[in-house]
Amino acid sequence: MVNRTVVGAHYGLRDWLIQRVSAGVMALGTLALAVYVLLHPDMGYDRWTGLFSSQAVRAFALLFLLSLFYHAWVGMRDIVMDYVKPTGIRLVIHVLVILTLLLYTIWSVQIFWGM
Repeated sequence: MVNRTVVGAHYGLRDWLIQRVSAGVMALGTLALAVYVLLHPDMGYDRWTGLFSSQAVRAFALLFLLSLFYHAWVGMRDIVMDYVKPTGIRLVIHVLVILTLLLYTIWSVQIFWGM
C-alpha cells in the first residue's frame, strides 16, 4: 500500500491551462498598454488618470492583476511542493503565500476602484 501525504496538489490539465490563460491575459494587457504608450508619447499625469478613469480599462487592469496573482499562486505552489519536503513547513509557506496574494488582491481593488 502506498502512503500518500495530502499536500493540496492539483496537477494536470487544469493547472497547465490556468498558467497559459493567465499568461495570455497578461501578455495581451502588456501589449495593449505598450501600444497605448507608444501612440501617446506625452504621457503625463492627466493622460494616465484619463486612461484609468475608463471602466473598461479599470476592469481589464484588475483582470490583469488577478491573472498575475493566480499565475503566481500556481507557480509558487509548484515550487514549494517540489523543493520543500517537510509537510508542516510547506503548509506554513502555502498559507503565507495565499494570505499575501489575497492582501495584494484587496489592495488592487482598492487602488483601481477607489479612484
